[in-house]
Amino acid sequence: MTRRLAISSLLLLAAVPAFANNAPFETLPAYYDAQLYTMLFKEQPPNAEQAIIAHNKSYNIVYQSDPGLPGGAPFISVLDAIPGDGFNPLWREVQITFNAGFTPHQFYSDNEVLAAAAGLNPEITLTTTDEMYMCALVGPKPH
Repeated sequence: MTRRLAISSLLLLAAVPAFANNAPFETLPAYYDAQLYTMLFKEQPPNAEQAIIAHNKSYNIVYQSDPGLPGGAPFISVLDAIPGDGFNPLWREVQITFNAGFTPHQFYSDNEVLAAAAGLNPEITLTTTDEMYMCALVGPKPH
């Protein structure tokens, strides 16, 4: 982990309780540019989600595919930012759906996700949800 990333992660972790409701944070692995991180996240209450979406356009995207991968393997979330590279503690979920004729597989970067959604015969469809999360990022995860 770079010193800058470590300091950014620690500062963000220190700030998270100010945004927290009473529910505990959950952990989730997530990729950013083929690097595996651990997200600490908590979904915001529905009224807070709607307020954030309506009044704050400064949030990051977490790409998720709830159905998972062939054989029951989970799809690991993909992030569009990390501390030091546009990171914001507010995240909006975008669901990935694999289009007919394409086998679900893991993506490792937001650029891969966006490329798969582009073109005349896109591999995936992206659906922006109303789910908003407060997240901190720890990592990269040791191998």
